[in-house]
Amino acid sequence: MSDKKFESLQDILAMMNPEVHMNLKTAVELGRWPDGRKLSPEQLEYCLQAIIAYEQEFLPEQQRVGYIDRTGLKKTECDDADSNSGSNPDPNKVMPLNVTKH
Repeated sequence: MSDKKFESLQDILAMMNPEVHMNLKTAVELGRWPDGRKLSPEQLEYCLQAIIAYEQEFLPEQQRVGYIDRTGLKKTECDDADSNSGSNPDPNKVMPLNVTKH
C-alpha cells in the first residue's frame, strides 16, 4: 500500500486490486505481514473489513469469504425463514430445559 491517508473504506476499495486483496487475505491467514511482522488486533480487523468489502463489491457470492454451498443439503430449522415451508419458529421463544433433579 502507499503512504496515502485513507478517509473511508471507499478510499481503500478504490486503490485495491486482486493482488492487494490476495496479499491481505494471506496476511490474515498467517497473522503476519509478508516481512514477518505480526498483525495487531486493529490491523487484523481493518484487513478483514477491507477483504469483505472488496469481495462484496467485486466477487460473485460463491467466491467470497464465508460462502457455504448449500446445494444438495437437507433443509433445517436454521435455514432462512423463506426457505422453510411455512414454518417460522419464534426466535424469542424460550425452550424449556429437560432437567432432572437428583
